Amino acid sequence: MSPESLPEYRVKALNTSRHGENLIHDDTVARQYGFPGAFVPGVTIYAYMTHPVVQTLGPAWLARGTASVRFLKPILEGEEVVVAGSVTGRDARGIAATVTARTDGNGECAVATVTLPAGAPTPVNRALYAEAPLPAERPVATRAHLETLDRLGTPVATYDEALAATYVAEKGDDLALYRGADGHVHPAFLLTEANRALSRNVRVSPWIHVGSAVRHLGAPRVGDTLSTRGRVRSLFEKKGREFVELDLLVVSGTSARPVAHILHTAIYRLPAPPA
Repeated sequence: MSPESLPEYRVKALNTSRHGENLIHDDTVARQYGFPGAFVPGVTIYAYMTHPVVQTLGPAWLARGTASVRFLKPILEGEEVVVAGSVTGRDARGIAATVTARTDGNGECAVATVTLPAGAPTPVNRALYAEAPLPAERPVATRAHLETLDRLGTPVATYDEALAATYVAEKGDDLALYRGADGHVHPAFLLTEANRALSRNVRVSPWIHVGSAVRHLGAPRVGDTLSTRGRVRSLFEKKGREFVELDLLVVSGTSARPVAHILHTAIYRLPAPPA
């Protein structure tokens, strides 16, 4: 039996962080570090990759689905991104699929495995994820400082109709379920908040989002206020690059209803660029 293909999705990549603090999204700085140009953010690539997933699996995936995404090579603004995937399994436990994002110049640039479990997600112990104030002055991201953090300051964002409209337009996503007063929060916004859990706690630039593992625990909606609680889970080094993995819980509203559990990995320090 041949695999069941997901709908192919093609989109022209947009550098949605061109004017942001992270200078890996600046052409000059990215080239100084040996890259061909400014990175299109991993969150934006993830947004592209979720389009055929949500088109196929629907709002159930936003409520209880999972995704594990790795960003393998940079995608540059203006490149055509081809998102393709296939269902790799259907049984009583649920549905599994793989999704890739490719460009003509670099081939496979990102890969994700996704699932839609048949049952409700395993709950998270909220007591392990305490709320904390953001620092008044962000220190520079160093291993020594990150090792001292028993919990991260909690960024908060209200995903109102104006933000929802701006966000889905920026990501070029035309799916109807993200629109309107009762629309769903775009799943990439959860990773945007995971990025903020790093960048609002420490000063870090340039840095690279290399991957995330996401478990949806309940679909948040337009109008929800989302808070991202967490801690530093691990720190490690590879080939002179310093990595941090964050363990995060996104909760909604004053009741702190869990909506996503995220393991978020980034390179927070690159080797110094060649002289």
